[in-house]
Amino acid sequence: MSDNYKPVSCEIHSEYELAIIRGQQLQICWKPTKNKPITEILTPYNVVTHKGAEYLLARTANDEEKKIRLDKIIEAYPV
Repeated sequence: MSDNYKPVSCEIHSEYELAIIRGQQLQICWKPTKNKPITEILTPYNVVTHKGAEYLLARTANDEEKKIRLDKIIEAYPV
């Protein structure tokens, strides 16, 4: 499989966890498989592991759920 999960650094992982603890919104840019990058302002609420990959769980301002694989995130900034 060419889309194997590539673990992110502990530092980046900790930044997501800190944003979750603070209830902080992030502007996140990520690239879903074979699609153009997406940028949204999201409120992360958890990091989970599923089938050997880690995912950021987040909500949009409209309370829409997002599940983003951590290694697909290009950049994330607090807003």
